[in-house]
Amino acid sequence: MADLPDVPTLLDAAVTALGGSRREGQTAMADAVAAAVDEREHLVVQAGTGTGKSLAYLVPAVRHAMDRKNTVVVSTATIALQNQLIDRDLPRLAGALSSLLPREPTFAVLKGRRNYLCRNRLQTADEDAEDAELFDPRQLSSLGRQVARLHEWAEETVTGDRDELVPGVSDLAWRQVSVGANECMGARICPFGQECFAEFAREATQGVDVVVTNHAMLSIDMAQGRHILPEHDTIMIDEAHELVDRATSVSTGSLSERVVNTAAKRAARLVEPGISERLTECADGLALMFTESPDGRLDHIDDALANAVAATRDAASACVTAIGPSPGELDPDGASDRRLALAALEEVRETAVRVLESYEPALRDRTEVVWLTRAPGRQPALNVAPLAVGGLLREKLFGDRTVVLTSATLTLGGSFTSLANQWGLGREVTREAAERAAAGAPGTTRAQTGDGDTPAAGPDEDDDGPHRAAGEPRWRALDVGSPFEHARSGILYVATHLPPPGRDGLAPSYLDEIAELIEAADGRALGLFSSMRAAQQACDELRDRLDQPILCQGEDSTGQLVRRFAEDERSCLFGTLSLWQGVDVPGPSLSLVIVDRIPFPRPDDPLASARQRAVAAHGGNGFLSVAATHAALLLAQGTGRLLRSTDDRGVIAVLDPRLATARYGGFLRASLPPYWGTTDAEVARSALRRLSRRAAPEPAAG
Repeated sequence: MADLPDVPTLLDAAVTALGGSRREGQTAMADAVAAAVDEREHLVVQAGTGTGKSLAYLVPAVRHAMDRKNTVVVSTATIALQNQLIDRDLPRLAGALSSLLPREPTFAVLKGRRNYLCRNRLQTADEDAEDAELFDPRQLSSLGRQVARLHEWAEETVTGDRDELVPGVSDLAWRQVSVGANECMGARICPFGQECFAEFAREATQGVDVVVTNHAMLSIDMAQGRHILPEHDTIMIDEAHELVDRATSVSTGSLSERVVNTAAKRAARLVEPGISERLTECADGLALMFTESPDGRLDHIDDALANAVAATRDAASACVTAIGPSPGELDPDGASDRRLALAALEEVRETAVRVLESYEPALRDRTEVVWLTRAPGRQPALNVAPLAVGGLLREKLFGDRTVVLTSATLTLGGSFTSLANQWGLGREVTREAAERAAAGAPGTTRAQTGDGDTPAAGPDEDDDGPHRAAGEPRWRALDVGSPFEHARSGILYVATHLPPPGRDGLAPSYLDEIAELIEAADGRALGLFSSMRAAQQACDELRDRLDQPILCQGEDSTGQLVRRFAEDERSCLFGTLSLWQGVDVPGPSLSLVIVDRIPFPRPDDPLASARQRAVAAHGGNGFLSVAATHAALLLAQGTGRLLRSTDDRGVIAVLDPRLATARYGGFLRASLPPYWGTTDAEVARSALRRLSRRAAPEPAAG
């Protein structure tokens, strides 16, 4: 590495070129990332908003890639960050470092195949759109117009990337012109294989220094044995607090009448009518059983539902058998029909098998959760998901590559332990313990890790706890803090005079409190609600009471609503989950964040309740490990919307008094930055009035 400048030199050059200034936390993080990569040691870094964490991991990543001639993968959770890295951060960084490195760094983005338009699928879009319309005839004209627009766009686009289609189209329309990885017939057979947008994207990742992808794609790559992403030995996972949820989502299977019918229709083109009709009958049988089964988690499955699922499994297997092995060379249409049919059938069969196996008596500890969902406008569906993904991540993610996980929110209750356990990391090894182990100090041992030879502390080490299990990855944690002075910039106000939140919407006292806070701030409020129902109720009732404009999630795209909110300083924006993590509005347009209640998962949430019960069954505190951890993560993310630049000031108003009065309140507050706290409503309103006067434009001279 002697022929390349070190990380501090490169970081200074990048910061200077981008017009920034040295930040202590950014420098500490960059040094830690560089050390972790050199020592092949996993690293978990909490870096508060304003730290500049993207540069702190991109600079060591670029240097490592160029030194080892091996790609580094960067994975994000949101499209916004993915686009920021590709469209802004990496191009500017490459230009800033090009004079110090042997060549200009290279980079590319890789998304799932479903994100790219498929030219072959485009040719059959009209035929498949007809099938899709059978489910909801009212969508006929809308879907037809959208598919026609996609035909026009196909003649113009260079990338075929759905994210570049503005305005966008519905998921239903996009499915008519795209395929998943298991549906693609392959470039060698496809008549459009030489013009394939997904293949172009994948080819563009070969040999580049940095490939940017997303957590879902990363999870698919892990599940399939790393056949999608280019070869790499190092990965940077930004927005790491989202990793478990995205991995769980990718691993979730679903059976519904529509899913089974789609598989049957695709099979009908290739098998004898009686074979595919059997699967169609199973779809009808499932629909009937769903009407007689309760919503929510199914701890036990009755014989009738089990028989319907088993019949579906067997019918899907019969269709697969009837299709048989590939007969060799196929015409493109035949190859496409075959691949689409097999993908749909295998999904049905595999999901049915997982559902049935989860109830086998021999299983002492269940590893999967099954539940039935019903929602207005949607067909009932039987779902199955893993109880935990830590084992998958330990084996497939941390096994043979260096992983850096970072986010502004990783310490919950003041500790990295909660998320580390969910990732399957086990206990952290401190540097002191590792050094003593390497020196052969008494009471130490070696733990088998990714490189097979990394020391770990033994049972006698006071600073490292009990003996680490074989196979647990070795990792270290670091909190580099934040450049924000939270106690001087933000007030955490908890409305202890209000009653605990109820189940029947917002109480009148809550609406009064929200109105008084917004009047004091003269708008400038982001309302984060635990449900869409509560957000809409607040909008409907307060629009008649307040002069300030109120925007509500769902009335336009989230991006457009956030833009309007940022442009009109007196406006308010109310919404739910996506706003808790997706709003970045620095400046005077946002000086008040309102949280209606602690965001615990719903008591009937099938995954959360099953995970909570599993922890309790093994002697742990299920509520603290699952429900409180979930709430702490969302609360930290949501309240983090307030301070987005070092000049920001404002108030976080939590209307739920339990944050101050409940026993678990201390755990939740310890998960937040050290804001100045108060339970006095007038203190909060006075601060907001001062900020409002400061933000108001000066009167015109005259």
